[in-house]
Amino acid sequence: MSDANGPVESGSSAEETPSAAAPGEAAGAADSAGAGGGRRVRVVLVDDHRMFRTGVQAEIGQTERTGVEVVGEAADVDQAVTVITATRPEVVLLDVHLPGGGGVEVLRRCAPLMTDAEQPVRFLALSVSDAAEDVIGVIRGGARGYVTKTITGTDLVDSVFRVQDGDAVFSPRLAGFVLDAFASTDAPPVDEDLDRLTQREREVLRLIARGYAYKEIAKQLFISVKTVESHVSAVLRKLQLSNRHELTRWATARRLV
Repeated sequence: MSDANGPVESGSSAEETPSAAAPGEAAGAADSAGAGGGRRVRVVLVDDHRMFRTGVQAEIGQTERTGVEVVGEAADVDQAVTVITATRPEVVLLDVHLPGGGGVEVLRRCAPLMTDAEQPVRFLALSVSDAAEDVIGVIRGGARGYVTKTITGTDLVDSVFRVQDGDAVFSPRLAGFVLDAFASTDAPPVDEDLDRLTQREREVLRLIARGYAYKEIAKQLFISVKTVESHVSAVLRKLQLSNRHELTRWATARRLV
């Protein structure tokens, strides 16, 4: 996948080949997925971008070729919980930023399904975000892994089967976040200022801090420029900042960029 909005690539990329890295988890990959091996896995796609879901479905959902059967889709938290509960898939591909509370809220509400001894539902985060707080948040919430949307279709299929088998799967650069977080005996401090922001406001905050113009943010997030302006105003008000330069310094100091 080239980005949050682009199609899944069919080639492989050594840079983004997922690797297992969570403490206490097996590092070996499972057998190759796909119809050739006779394996099957039922998957639900959760992402608020319809075009992205369509691209993933087209790339990995050809069951006879990949072994992946997409049994449901959802665009927000409530839809996700309803679809997951109704279909009981083996694996859920879960975006981190969703209307209604984000991926962490889906994990919280689906906790009983994850701990079902006979038919556990396992979650693999699939997000454009590579922020440490997002990675650690969903892993603490119970997800079995986290890959970014630059992953190729072939590697995503492999990741799905590995998560089905109980492995932990991460894009290489993200594994370090998890290792560092779980190696520490102290829980990370709660940032009360950051907690005031919604998931969408955090997303806009990061893009502003990275130097994106309002039009670029609007295009990337599929929202209007006016909506971007409203989010920025809300962020500045909640954080008691005056302009985007102060906002950038604030985000950089917290390693959100």
